[in-house]
Amino acid sequence: MARYLMKLQGPGTAWDATGLAWTESGGEIIFVETTRMMGAERLILTGYLGKIMKESAQAALSYIRSHTEQLGLAADFLQGRDIHVHVPSGAIPKDGPSAGMIIAVALTSLLKEIPCPRDTAMTGEVTLSGRSLPVGGIREKLLAAKTAGIKTIIFPAKKQAEISAMDDSLKQEIKIFTAGELDDVIRQVLG
Repeated sequence: MARYLMKLQGPGTAWDATGLAWTESGGEIIFVETTRMMGAERLILTGYLGKIMKESAQAALSYIRSHTEQLGLAADFLQGRDIHVHVPSGAIPKDGPSAGMIIAVALTSLLKEIPCPRDTAMTGEVTLSGRSLPVGGIREKLLAAKTAGIKTIIFPAKKQAEISAMDDSLKQEIKIFTAGELDDVIRQVLG
């Protein structure tokens, strides 16, 4: 796992971010790698992504493209370029509405050239307008994060009551933030 948490930086290399997913076997850590290269303005998706995660990636890129000024990006950031999003394969297929937030943050990290902290993970789906939608498996995702040594987790704001109701022992030694908007997540993760 430590090799996946290493941050790769610089021209022609990948930028990565850490997410949380729920699978039939419980909470899992997922890694989203992104890179940009000369191309035909395509979004390339590879790895063990199901249909919903592919749709999340498209929505994340559309959000970024429609909010370039707000994000401090050039409006033509995709001109003459391809963007590649890769979720390294694991033993269990990853799918479900929990990846939009992590993919959007990974793409923003790439485009702004600001690395994501290695010990921060997030989960949540986002709308085209940037609202953070609630997701399931919060307890399982929290346990997976603790097991992996994650120090900070960002959950959708609509899960605050569920998080507050959890036993305090589950939340020890970990900072938990909630966010209602993707902008808040990006500020929290990328500064």
